[in-house]
Amino acid sequence: MADFEEILRNIGEFGLFQQLTLLALSFPNLIQSFVFASFLFVEFDPERHCNTAWILQADSELTPEEQLNLTVPHEEDGSYSRCQMFKPVDWNISTIRENGLNETIGCQNGWVYINTMFNSTVVTDFDLVCGGTNLVEFIQSVFMAGVLIGSLIFLPFAESFGRKRANQIPVVIMFIFIIAAALSPNIYLYLVFQLLVGVGVGGYRVSSILLVTEWMGVSKQSLGALVTQLFDAVGQCILATVIYIIRDWRVTQLIPAAPLALVVFYIWFIPESAQWLLNRGKTEEAKRLIMKAAAVNKRTVPDYLLDKIAVKEVENQGGIRVIYRSSVLMKYLVILVLAWFASSLASLCLYFNMANFGMSIFLTQFLFGTIEVPAHTFNLWLLEVLGRRKLFISTTVLGGLSCSLILVVPQGNGIVVTALVVMARFLLMWGATLSNVYIQELFPTSVSQTASGVGATAARIGGLLAPLLNMLTMYHRVIPITVFSSLTIISGALGFLLPDISRKDILEYTDESEKRRTETSANTASCSTKL
Repeated sequence: MADFEEILRNIGEFGLFQQLTLLALSFPNLIQSFVFASFLFVEFDPERHCNTAWILQADSELTPEEQLNLTVPHEEDGSYSRCQMFKPVDWNISTIRENGLNETIGCQNGWVYINTMFNSTVVTDFDLVCGGTNLVEFIQSVFMAGVLIGSLIFLPFAESFGRKRANQIPVVIMFIFIIAAALSPNIYLYLVFQLLVGVGVGGYRVSSILLVTEWMGVSKQSLGALVTQLFDAVGQCILATVIYIIRDWRVTQLIPAAPLALVVFYIWFIPESAQWLLNRGKTEEAKRLIMKAAAVNKRTVPDYLLDKIAVKEVENQGGIRVIYRSSVLMKYLVILVLAWFASSLASLCLYFNMANFGMSIFLTQFLFGTIEVPAHTFNLWLLEVLGRRKLFISTTVLGGLSCSLILVVPQGNGIVVTALVVMARFLLMWGATLSNVYIQELFPTSVSQTASGVGATAARIGGLLAPLLNMLTMYHRVIPITVFSSLTIISGALGFLLPDISRKDILEYTDESEKRRTETSANTASCSTKL
């Protein structure tokens, strides 16, 4: 019987067929950056005062300065209050001028925003100020909750109904609810729509990587995962430019709807995973796709190979149960999942807080996107030069240390803080990518997808907790940074317990992992005896 790896070697492990599929499935990642625009590019505390147009009924000739002097109280520093106003009265203007107003209340008719960086944001459209400030972080959490839900739903969905269907449905969900969120009339509908957009984003990310990598040879699967992340990085650079020109959150969120409409059209023509079809016993359909791939790659499939095509019977099937039964694999999984979680938590805490670093938010966003490109591409050759373990430990630990150094920089020094944040995010994204690659290569083929799914879920939980952790700045600004930098440093240090698998064949069976541990222990004991 011929296994799928043998088939890929004959039709091409990364030919034109795989390259076109990779580009088609990576393109939506370019667009997904824009869904963050609506709640990232906001002024968290814009200059404002209560809307006190009521006094114009007493005298429509009042200048703006006179109106504020009569209707808005002053703070101790002499500035106008941002959240308080004098209670409206039914007096004439002469009486108001003579007696003044003393009773203060919260803003009753909304706010007037002045000197704002943007024409319109979620904060200004929905008045998320004063008592509603924390709703900004809540929006972020709702979106990330949707990403987690989408991952949890569509990973088993892809196993049951196919990789192709698990890509099509999330794309349609994104297309519909991105438009709906941009047209939301109030914050409550906006929250619902952002949750559903997150479901689409999370579902597509996990399903697209599955479909991409299952058409590639084992040696090229890491490349496929990296390319999908590169599209996301480029999308962030484009986002910074677009939002600088178009400073309206609704328009910015509507922009990706046009290219996403193209994706909604061509996603129905994306090929199903032949490997999944074989696992489901749909041999004839798998053969047709294999022959199509071979034709696009200008290869031929030997008749004897097609006649003997079958699913490879892999020992130790059982997903997470196989990992749980192996103490060595459990140790590896805990370390890598913690690292992926910590890197995601730290990088997204920084990302969601970019408006408070003291530099232009447009420049910071552009730097975040730009720095991710080398973070992903360096992996392609440094993995072989330095080895997995050294690179994993150094990037993760240094990323956590860069985060902790932010605490020693005086507030107001925006250039130094931004430089540290960009460096930290560069290392954290690099470390997260390495966690993904490490899991793919370290675990046996029979359970590598399961292990990768657990790691990706942990990363999404980190993303969900990031905005909630940032909310702790209300108690002290050092709390979030201390928490996520410490977790990152610890997870990186635990990398010393991982094996370095550079230039070694990927394991096929769980028993080989146990054998490796046994041999290592035996060698250690032998050395100790000699000493």
